[in-house]
Amino acid sequence: MAKIRCGVAAVQAMRAAGVSKVFGLLGSSTLEIYDALYDAKDIDYIGVRQETCGMHMADAYGRITQTPCVFIAGQGGPGAANMVLGLAMAKMAYSPVVVITGLASTEHIGSDVFQEIDQNTLFQPVTKRTFTVFRPERISELILDAFRIANSGRRGPIVVNIPRDLLFHEVDVEIPSNAIAEVISSSTPDRATLNRLRELILESKAPVIMAGAGIKWGRGSDNLLRFAEKLQIPVATSTGHGDVIATDHPLYAGQIGPRGNPVASKLMREADLILALGTRLGFNTTFFKYDNIGTNAKIVQVDIESSALGRYFPVTIGIAGDAGSIAGAFADAMEPIAPETAPWKARNREFQKDREQWRKKREETGNNNSKPLHPHRVFAELRRAAPRNTIFTLDAGTTGGQATDQLPYRMPPALITPLDCAAIGFSYAAGLGAKVAAPNRTVISLMGDGGFGMSMGEITTAVLHNINSICVVMDNGCWGSEIAYQREFYNDRFIGAHVLNPRFDEVAKLCGAKGYYVTEPGETEDAVRQAIVDDKPTIIHVKIDADAIMSFRKDGFEKRA
Repeated sequence: MAKIRCGVAAVQAMRAAGVSKVFGLLGSSTLEIYDALYDAKDIDYIGVRQETCGMHMADAYGRITQTPCVFIAGQGGPGAANMVLGLAMAKMAYSPVVVITGLASTEHIGSDVFQEIDQNTLFQPVTKRTFTVFRPERISELILDAFRIANSGRRGPIVVNIPRDLLFHEVDVEIPSNAIAEVISSSTPDRATLNRLRELILESKAPVIMAGAGIKWGRGSDNLLRFAEKLQIPVATSTGHGDVIATDHPLYAGQIGPRGNPVASKLMREADLILALGTRLGFNTTFFKYDNIGTNAKIVQVDIESSALGRYFPVTIGIAGDAGSIAGAFADAMEPIAPETAPWKARNREFQKDREQWRKKREETGNNNSKPLHPHRVFAELRRAAPRNTIFTLDAGTTGGQATDQLPYRMPPALITPLDCAAIGFSYAAGLGAKVAAPNRTVISLMGDGGFGMSMGEITTAVLHNINSICVVMDNGCWGSEIAYQREFYNDRFIGAHVLNPRFDEVAKLCGAKGYYVTEPGETEDAVRQAIVDDKPTIIHVKIDADAIMSFRKDGFEKRA
């Protein structure tokens, strides 16, 4: 067996894991890997401008493809440290990312040398696992281990730290071409559990399915639909996962809670049986309160992680396993119920009537012709302009909070948000990653002006690599969530709340992208439609009414109130 340099071994391990796209930021700690990538014509390298943004791209890529994406933080120390927020985001979203980065040379580790940071300690809280390689022949082995662990069970990001001197070694290693087996997650509840479930459903008067990320990760939307349609049970969703089924399906209710809609929240409050499939019933959705959960409802909870079962709310049945597969098992075990004979048909008619009234009211609100534009006007125009295959990415803060249940998600997966980490600056970079993962789908990213200011450097990444996403920047000249809290709880004592922005459309043009400036009703829709035709990286700068902001986390200021 011919010896190969360790940089080549690292790239061969990526190839064996099925990698075709790599995001990264060049740095001297990993130049041996970069030199090997130069010859890897089957792997596309996408260079970014900032490590956190690159992590967001890889995170979104993993959420769309269901497979880990590679990010290379080329420079150990400061470059690696820049990833921490992106890693935290991926960990809290249970998103599979494999990160490769450098370390100081082995002879200098622990000596406080130039750019040395204790990366193992730094990354442990924000990763599923962190490896540090100490022998050159184990580099490819641990990279492959990282892929297996990242995409198994409850997914998450893995970091592989490699001391820079190890990459200069030559090693004898054998890397199988199919090193990563396809893992098919499944679980079939036993007959007694299925019988008990059937009893609970037939005893109930107001059952609701509440679906979460576990359905999407297992590509379980079809099974979920079979189950819901067979029994005529409405589907509500957890926060950030409003795309588990198409939003125009007759049984779709939408997201619950403060970022959702009142129809879905009412369904959940009045439910006597909640079938929680692939959701932890976590804080971002429930605030750990019964505000949007039926206080006397029996709960059947399914989650890939057994420790999540009954953790926040007591459950009648808890099942550890893949939510999509179990939804299919539920569907197979049940006799179909016709809409006209369903015991909860009156509730369903009321739900559908409420939903249509809410949607009608939403459209009426969206016809607001005031200037500066109200966000609801922008959302209404996006609903009209977005093709059926659109993937939306959202930021945290006011923009994401107001938009999350306003948009059409018709081809799951179709929504990517910061989820529990809720960091500003995520959406544009995530949209670039989503577009790389799904180049034939339209990708529209919504951001506030503050968040876009954090990530606008990646316009050049989009132009350089022909990543033709569309970013709608909603500019209200302030940090929206915080100024809303200062207005509501601090008597308009505004400090640090306002931002100064350039014309983002002009910045885009200077970078070689398309740019549009929107101030009038109807112009957002026109700009989006034109951007789809142009098929170029596009920034649409929309002037938004600064007074059209709202507080979402009022619970955080109860003592202040």
